Amino acid sequence: MQADDFRALSDEELANRLEDLKRSYLQLRIQLHSGQLSNTSKVREMRRDIARALTVQSERRRRPAS
Repeated sequence: MQADDFRALSDEELANRLEDLKRSYLQLRIQLHSGQLSNTSKVREMRRDIARALTVQSERRRRPAS
């Protein structure tokens, strides 16, 4: 997911999406360490998606209320 996709979400939708991403990331890490994950690049993609969502949240908090 691109940053623009995250920016298109409302604050509540973004928070829910971030929660889902973190939950999925945990599952991927568990699969990776138990040897069940065949596509290891998904871990990196998930981590970057989480970072993008957190960046958008941070931008919204820093934006002055007008």
